[in-house]
Amino acid sequence: MTDVPPLPDEPDITRLTIANGPVRLSLMSLGATVTELRMDGFAHSLILGSPDLAPYRDTFRYFGAIVGPVANRIDKSMAPLGDATLHLTPNEGNNALHGGPAGLSTRNWNLADHGGNFAAFTYTWPNGDSGYPGPIHAKVTYTLEDNGALRIDLAGTAEARTHFNPAFHGYWSLDGSGALTDHRLQINAAHYLPVDDDAIPKGDPAPVAGTPFDFRELTNIAADSQIDHNYCLDGVGFREVMRMETDTLALVIESDAPGLQVYDAARLDTSPDASHDGAPHGPYAGIALEPQIWPDAPNHPSYPSTTLRPSDTFRQTSRFRLILKETS
Repeated sequence: MTDVPPLPDEPDITRLTIANGPVRLSLMSLGATVTELRMDGFAHSLILGSPDLAPYRDTFRYFGAIVGPVANRIDKSMAPLGDATLHLTPNEGNNALHGGPAGLSTRNWNLADHGGNFAAFTYTWPNGDSGYPGPIHAKVTYTLEDNGALRIDLAGTAEARTHFNPAFHGYWSLDGSGALTDHRLQINAAHYLPVDDDAIPKGDPAPVAGTPFDFRELTNIAADSQIDHNYCLDGVGFREVMRMETDTLALVIESDAPGLQVYDAARLDTSPDASHDGAPHGPYAGIALEPQIWPDAPNHPSYPSTTLRPSDTFRQTSRFRLILKETS
């Protein structure tokens, strides 16, 4: 592990780098954020980010962060909970996105533990903050495994009944080209959630067959794709849920989450803020792959539940495994 001196403008923010074999992961306590993932033999960071802090307060606010307490969108910022309805703080029109304008990605987490190949961050969400009952005690542990994989363990408990569905919001680029057209994608999901114009799920899952969202076989990502949808993953328990590859590198995701939000970054624009390569990120610079419970679940009783009770512990594990491909 390499400790980095505190940032001069926000000295309470901790940064560190962990490593295992050919993979190095740079982290900071603001948002419990992955700022870089680098692998020997590749000149670019495989996870998009910025070398500067200020962009993470603005155009990079979700990049590599843990978002929540409830990731994704809540319709009209209203979340039924038992006999009551939570009135959440909106930040995308009338809807609440990624916990609202002051979600987990904006909070300075505590570096609770770390070693050469792992780091654990914790944060206690105050009771009633942004409309969520609590306190909610959240934890994320990043581990670089011996096989070149990034394992992310999310956990949480609450002192009052609440909603909790955090997610890792990393944008991936396997080739650093600023485009996705040379990426091929396979998602183990026969169904997805159609959405309305505000990206709110319309209702029941629909078959991917016969739609542009069918990635059951390895398929090139179209240059004009418009993906910002939840895939209702096949199977239960910890299993392989997705594969993405270029000619030189593959990314395999395993997770015990019931859903995978896929966003192709069609609307991405970080200007004027620069990325690690010195220029702003534009549309399709990377793809967000976010294991999570289905979006807007509080308003859909048939969806997997985001309710967290004081007697329960939320746990979710995802593994992002990088595989070098043989080239002739």
